[in-house]
Amino acid sequence: MPKFLTNAAQRLLPLASLLLVAMPAQAREAARVPVTTDHHMHVHSPAMLEFLPIFCAALPTGKCEGEFTAPRTIDELIAAMNHAGIEHGLLVSSGYLAESAFIKPAPANGPAVLRGSNDFTVDAARAHPSRLKALIAINPLTPTALPEIERWRADRNVAGIKLHLTNSGFDFRRSEDVAKLVAVFRAAARNRMAILVHMRTIAPDYGRQDAEIFIRDVLPAAQGAYVQIAHAAGWGGISEHTISALGAFADAFDRRPRAMRNVYFDLAAVIDKSNPADRQQALAALIRRIGARHFLPASDYPFALDLRDYYERVYPTLPLSEREWRILRGNVAPYARSASRRAIR
Repeated sequence: MPKFLTNAAQRLLPLASLLLVAMPAQAREAARVPVTTDHHMHVHSPAMLEFLPIFCAALPTGKCEGEFTAPRTIDELIAAMNHAGIEHGLLVSSGYLAESAFIKPAPANGPAVLRGSNDFTVDAARAHPSRLKALIAINPLTPTALPEIERWRADRNVAGIKLHLTNSGFDFRRSEDVAKLVAVFRAAARNRMAILVHMRTIAPDYGRQDAEIFIRDVLPAAQGAYVQIAHAAGWGGISEHTISALGAFADAFDRRPRAMRNVYFDLAAVIDKSNPADRQQALAALIRRIGARHFLPASDYPFALDLRDYYERVYPTLPLSEREWRILRGNVAPYARSASRRAIR
């Protein structure tokens, strides 16, 4: 805060102004561009909240983060969006957790919890049609995947499907897993559903090799359907694995830009002040190569619980130009079009 500001003046400034004054000029300009659509948000259904202790105990760490398990309501999400000035959002079902590969043996009620979580998410979008669109959750490796796509194919409140490959125990280097993923992509494309995919797997050397398999063998099955890669092809933060995988996508955009025109990347939980400067620079360089119009503002709510702080203070730490920020922050994915006035063309 500049020293010439008096204490009285400081008290009168709204929070947003205080944050902007403290930022470098480029970041201040970025924060002024409104984010109208959040492309990656979660609220657990009541049934999922009851199921979470089983899921969390099955994880290698034996527990989940507090933000993940705390009960939240749709009303709280809408209030957080209002506080941040966010008009629209893609609400992502967490039903895939009920069919997690981490849980052994598979729980008998897993499919029912998955379906109930999808019901809850779509009901929320139905109750707030001007604010929310739903993404239903499936595990591409289980027998419920294709029937669940069929169950929701005609619902106008459903923008598409969500796949979480870490949770599914998916391996790009297993041909049978890839074949099942291809079948899911074809089913989604046939029903004109967008596909949100958390690509990173538990492979310790995940990166370029896996992304290249996805680009070569899986992506063509989308047949022009919109594909959103969660967390910029990682699972949060900016790791060497994220940069490696995203680099493969950048090469694909260089080689065949038309074939990649419907591929987008969300930045949910990617931008964090703890990211080393060299990795932030590496991510910014890849965003430039691919094009800022292919990157979507996203929070992974409730991990970013204060959406206003997230978009005004945390997001602008990524070293992009003012023009790049204006494009990125203003992006609205085509499959969110009916929930927003403006979409990427």
